[in-house]
Amino acid sequence: MARLIRRLILAVFLVAVVLPVLLILLYRVVPPPGTPLMLWREAPADYRWVAMEEISTNAARAVVVSEDQTFCEHSGIDWRQMNQVLEEFRETGRPSRGASTITMQLARNLYLPPSRSFLRKAVEIPLALGLELMVPKRRILELYLNVVELGDGIYGMEAAAQRHFGKPAGDLTRTEAARLAAILPNPLERDPARPSGSVGQRANQIARDIPRLTHLFACFES
Repeated sequence: MARLIRRLILAVFLVAVVLPVLLILLYRVVPPPGTPLMLWREAPADYRWVAMEEISTNAARAVVVSEDQTFCEHSGIDWRQMNQVLEEFRETGRPSRGASTITMQLARNLYLPPSRSFLRKAVEIPLALGLELMVPKRRILELYLNVVELGDGIYGMEAAAQRHFGKPAGDLTRTEAARLAAILPNPLERDPARPSGSVGQRANQIARDIPRLTHLFACFES
């Protein structure tokens, strides 16, 4: 019985700790072959990996402005934002916004099945901290830009640029990149090529913010 318990503990340790660490180190140098979300969705996955150098700086800047303006400052978790959301949840029972950083979103995309639960969030946090500990910021953003869902069956900036705008990701203009960023976090319900009024307004704001928030980009453009 004691031997069985030891084996179970070892198995849990391998699955919960060693495997994620190995995958993090692997994805530091190797493009992911896919993500759990790609397998979960019914639509065939259009996933085209490209290096960071082949993605327009407009795209990288747009997602940081839109999704995580503390990206270069935090270590995976924006604790101040997280505390604000938790406080709002305690007061109202329903937070008005999320607190996921780009690193947390990447951890979710790379390792976890799509669901909404406190358990998944609890797993997402240590994975994000592990990514930040073992992977440079520029690589984290490169991974995110390649695996983020940007339409039905569309993953990453290259596939999104080709499908929505008929051009490679390296040629995205500031307006086009802002429109892609503006459809997050609901890419299945929004169209960057023909944006609704609210998406268009959001995209315009992102495009205006990019040139005045250049201090946000130091960790991946230096």
